[in-house]
Amino acid sequence: MGDAPLGRAVFLDRDGVIVVNHTDYVRSWEQVQFLPGALDALRRLAGTPLAVVVVTNQSAVGRGLMSLDQMWAINAGIAATVSVQGGRLDRVYACPHRPDEGCACRKPAPGMLLAAAADMGLDLSRSYLVGDAVSDVEAAMAVGAQPILVLTGRGEAQRAGLRAKGYDVPVVADLAEAVAWILARETGDGDRQSADGVG
Repeated sequence: MGDAPLGRAVFLDRDGVIVVNHTDYVRSWEQVQFLPGALDALRRLAGTPLAVVVVTNQSAVGRGLMSLDQMWAINAGIAATVSVQGGRLDRVYACPHRPDEGCACRKPAPGMLLAAAADMGLDLSRSYLVGDAVSDVEAAMAVGAQPILVLTGRGEAQRAGLRAKGYDVPVVADLAEAVAWILARETGDGDRQSADGVG
C-alpha cells in the first residue's frame, strides 16, 4: 500500500458555499437553507473519483452560542440531505475555535486540510478548495491546493480583498460553476473555462 497513489479531494467551505451563510451563524437545523444549485452540483461531484470534504470554521461553538453536539448534528443533517439527493460528503472537518484562540485549524490556517490529508491519504497539491472568503483561498494556497472563490455567501464582498492581496484565482458565481470548472480541468477542457479570475 505504500506505493499506492495518493487520492485527491475537492474541499468545500460550508456556509456560503453549500448552505446560506448567516451573519449570526447557522446555529440550528431550522436555519439550514441549501443554496440554489448546490445539491445538484454535489450530485455531479459524486460521480468523480475525487473525495468531497467539508472544511468549516464554526466559531459559534467557541463563542458559546452553540454546543459541539449541536454543530455536529447540523453537519450530519447536511450530509444526510446531500446523500439523499445523490451526492456525498466523504468527511466533514470543523474548527470550533474563536479567531483569538490562535489554533492551527481555523482557516486561513491549513490544519483541517492537513488532517484530512493524513486521515485520507490525499495529495493536497492536486486537490481543490472552494470557498467564499479570502481565508479559504489562503488555506488552499498554504498547502498548494487550487483555490476557487464563489460569489455566494461572503464571496462578492471578499473579492476586493483578493485583488488587494494580488491573488489571481478563479472566481465563479456559485458551487455549480466551481464544479463545472473542476470537471473541465479534470477532463482537459480547462482552456475553455469562463472563470474570470481577479487579475
